[in-house]
Amino acid sequence: MNLRHKYILVFGGFCLILTLGGGHLAWRAANGALENELDQKLVWVAGAAAEVGLQANPLLALQPGDEDSSLYLPNRERLLRLLRYVDEAHIFRRDNTVIVTTDSPEDYPIGTPLRWLDAYEPELEVAWSTGEGVSEVFEGQDGRFYKYGFKRLEESDAMLTVLITADYLIPLNQFQQTLLVGSLGTALLAGLIAAMLATSIARPLERLSRGALKIQRGRWNERVGPEGGVELGRLSKAMERMRAGIVQRDEQLRLMLAQVAHEIRNPLGGLELFATAAVEAEDQEERARLLTRVRHEVQTLNEIINHFIAFSRPIHPHRKVHDIREPVGQAVDLVRLQLDARGTELAVTLPDAPLVVWADPDHVKRTILNLLHNAGEAGTEVRLEAWWQNGEAVVSVRDNGPGVPKEARARIFDAFVTDKERGAGLGLAIVKRMVEVNGARVVLVDPEGGAEEAGPGRARLSGAEFRVYFRGSEEFPAESAAKSQNSVARTRISQGSAA
Repeated sequence: MNLRHKYILVFGGFCLILTLGGGHLAWRAANGALENELDQKLVWVAGAAAEVGLQANPLLALQPGDEDSSLYLPNRERLLRLLRYVDEAHIFRRDNTVIVTTDSPEDYPIGTPLRWLDAYEPELEVAWSTGEGVSEVFEGQDGRFYKYGFKRLEESDAMLTVLITADYLIPLNQFQQTLLVGSLGTALLAGLIAAMLATSIARPLERLSRGALKIQRGRWNERVGPEGGVELGRLSKAMERMRAGIVQRDEQLRLMLAQVAHEIRNPLGGLELFATAAVEAEDQEERARLLTRVRHEVQTLNEIINHFIAFSRPIHPHRKVHDIREPVGQAVDLVRLQLDARGTELAVTLPDAPLVVWADPDHVKRTILNLLHNAGEAGTEVRLEAWWQNGEAVVSVRDNGPGVPKEARARIFDAFVTDKERGAGLGLAIVKRMVEVNGARVVLVDPEGGAEEAGPGRARLSGAEFRVYFRGSEEFPAESAAKSQNSVARTRISQGSAA
């Protein structure tokens, strides 16, 4: 099936479904309104009949064999006069036995059970409790549709029921047939209109389809030409943006592969050099020193590979409500020994009150750990602070290094952007991804002030400052309170040791 036929089929089918659906809704609305009106009239007729000369107590006194009595005959005459307005009328007791009926007394003498009333038990329960009720529409043996109306006589154990023809269904069925014919006509007209429209748009769509096939087959350097019209023009522009995005992603992949090769080649060259020197070294101390360098290069290589794996994998957070001081304290514990070995001073300031956030605790720890590693490599003094601000928990990591050059600030969180001699430039890119999947944000604070506030009254270092804003929560997990207090205590002890 070609594009034109599909367009005609879809457009014509849509119009058919739309008209049929709208017609069905209109039919249901009309049916409900007419049925409600018929129910009201049916209740009115039964109520009027019950109020004109029909007395419950004398009727309930009638017993089998009283069909010729002076009490039975006038009441039956009143029911017979109702036949000008209804098709049947019956008065019966609570046990569904007849008292007076418009049918022949020979066929339905007093006390005869009206078995057909068993089919209307729910409606009768309503009528006995509320005083009136109606049945659902049903089809009689003659093919016509009817409804029963029920009216309780003077809150007694006597009930009047009348049968009326539901003639409103005849014009409704005619209306339904008219809607069906109109829907089919509308579908045919829609098919003709679709055929004319398809002629004017099929060729541009076929050109765009060929362009998509070229993209699928890897011919990315051929631009998708613009098409006329608002919709087709927008589609052609979107396809061109897609093609450019694929080209950009391909270039990024090539850059990533080149960066991987470059970053791995350096440690491998060092491994080869130090391993060869270690084999040839006769002095044990020299050999141990060289093997230590080999281990360091292996660790560097492993770190590079881990960065690339972390960047390539999708991040799936397991967010929960927790005190952020716990994972921040864990990150501080992990990085402190490395910073002490470099001679870098680390100062940590956490509040006494809990900082409860909605985030993945492991992602929080890894984010702060990466920021502390970067700060420790940039300067000799690192400060970590946390505070509550405008419904968010803010964690700040600062250093006294040279800072981020002004021309690099806009791309500092992009992949493979780095000013270091070694490193793939993925650390901050990974941080940004982990932060964003947790509904948080990370910013590089403008050293000149900018839109970011200076913090909770603390002096700023000369280097870079990164802040992470985690979405706060009013809930607090009681089971983690003790852990949070222990983490704060350990942090204070480590600060005292550093001092």
